[in-house]
Amino acid sequence: MTHIRWTSLFALYILFGCAGNPYKAGNKLYRQQTKAFAKELRRQPWADSLQPPTYWAGTTNFSMRKPNFVIIHHTAQEACEKTIATFTTVKTQVSAHYVICKDGTVHHMLNDYLRAWHAGAGRWGNSTDINSNSIGIEIDNNGFEVFTEAQISSLLRLLDKLKRDYNIPAANFVGHADIAPGRKVDPNRNFPWQRLASGGYGLWYDTTAAAPVPDNFNALQALRIVGYNITDTASAIYSFKLHFVQTDSSKVLTEADRKILFDLVRKYQ
Repeated sequence: MTHIRWTSLFALYILFGCAGNPYKAGNKLYRQQTKAFAKELRRQPWADSLQPPTYWAGTTNFSMRKPNFVIIHHTAQEACEKTIATFTTVKTQVSAHYVICKDGTVHHMLNDYLRAWHAGAGRWGNSTDINSNSIGIEIDNNGFEVFTEAQISSLLRLLDKLKRDYNIPAANFVGHADIAPGRKVDPNRNFPWQRLASGGYGLWYDTTAAAPVPDNFNALQALRIVGYNITDTASAIYSFKLHFVQTDSSKVLTEADRKILFDLVRKYQ
């Protein structure tokens, strides 16, 4: 019996141990790409002028560019493994820095200082190249599910680290729908933005003791000040409600919405 048991264990070891990392090929491409970037960073800066200098003088005062925004997504897929497969396939041309599975597992797929392809054509305030100054976090969710407690707990720990590491302002934690009104709707209405804001990751409103909204208050301009692209007004309102008024799916601003915006705009200014 002992011989049979050890033989079985050895067979399992051969079956699973030899299989190795299923992402080995993709990881090899990752290392090749980062090595190419490192080579480029070591290159002496190019110079050309009517009177070239005799010597190159490299400044001693510099650092790596750091992220200033965090953009939160839902994967819109049925399993964490599918998202990882998507992000490790060259032809998809999409990626994110982090993927959080339903059991709370966090996959750190890209160095925070590198540019992921997660935001697409987005805008928040005056920032129009979101990919270049943000960290993308994808949470495993098909777009309609409630996020698991394990996911949110892992997310909060991750956000705490990112905020401390890069000194990211509270106002700069936003969703994909916020930066791409009319094009994206993630994370969905089940996402606990208020809970995040209570920890300093995003801003929230308090209308309980707010002053009356002035008659001349411009709610659309308030949306713009908060950060929304109001070129498509209806889409901007819809994205605003996905974040701040999750029980309302309309594309018109109510008096209650005006009160929320009146309070928010003072926090975002």
